Amino acid sequence: MSAMAQPATRSVFAQYYALTKPRVIQLIVFCALIGMVLAVPGVPSWREAGVAAIACVGIWLVAGAAAAFNCIIEKNIDAKMKRTAWRPTAKGELGDTQTLLFSATLCAAGSALLYFAVNPLTMWLTFATFIGYAVIYTVILKPLTPQNIVIGGASGAMPPVLGWTAMADNVGPEALILFLIIFLWTPPHFWALALYRVEDYRKSGLPMLPVTHGHEFTRLMVLLYTFILLAACLLPFIYGMSSWLYLAVAVVLNAGFILHAWWLWRDYSDLLARKTFRFSLIHLSLLFAALLVDHYI
Repeated sequence: MSAMAQPATRSVFAQYYALTKPRVIQLIVFCALIGMVLAVPGVPSWREAGVAAIACVGIWLVAGAAAAFNCIIEKNIDAKMKRTAWRPTAKGELGDTQTLLFSATLCAAGSALLYFAVNPLTMWLTFATFIGYAVIYTVILKPLTPQNIVIGGASGAMPPVLGWTAMADNVGPEALILFLIIFLWTPPHFWALALYRVEDYRKSGLPMLPVTHGHEFTRLMVLLYTFILLAACLLPFIYGMSSWLYLAVAVVLNAGFILHAWWLWRDYSDLLARKTFRFSLIHLSLLFAALLVDHYI
């Protein structure tokens, strides 16, 4: 979203809320919720539903803290990119100290909630995810290597694992399968975005794959990853987590992703890259929704 699309002035609440990257957080909490539901056989009891609700709030708080911390580190980069120039830190609406205190408060509140009201394992894994995204990915990997999104994708793939541990208090094979799906989904999802935002990333100085290796190589990587992703998306059925309903949805969604990636590889346009990026969001949302529906049928 460009700076022109944002209101000239925003309330203080709106500024702080924007720091949490709400649309990203919504997807994170949704994926965590799927992990929670799948960890509970049958319909959750009222007690389990209460734990799940508290866990969602805790995960939201810590994820929001990581997003806010990211805004501090990347404020100068954000100011150079149309997609992020509207963020409060990039515009100078909120200073580093204000943002850091906000991030620390969210992280402390979310961690305490998870530790005392859910379980310590979920708290520590959630905090490790905070460190992985806010420090290892943002500070170290992102400016260092074009493989940043591949390695750093481990943090983004954690939500269903956090959801699973919130209910089961362990990291089971099912949780690792969900982790693998998001881990392999992240590179083609992000690189589709980077392809049509390549000039922004070039100006920012970040070594994103389209900048360092060019459009053609990046498009090939998007296509290859969609095939690997297909294999990962079959694992819930193969392992016995899901039935034929999920399998049918997974095959259709992955066929659509592969088709978009094929078109992108053969005949590139910014419009097609944008469509591929948007389809990737639909792909993950419907894939996990299918897992949820399948769980109760």
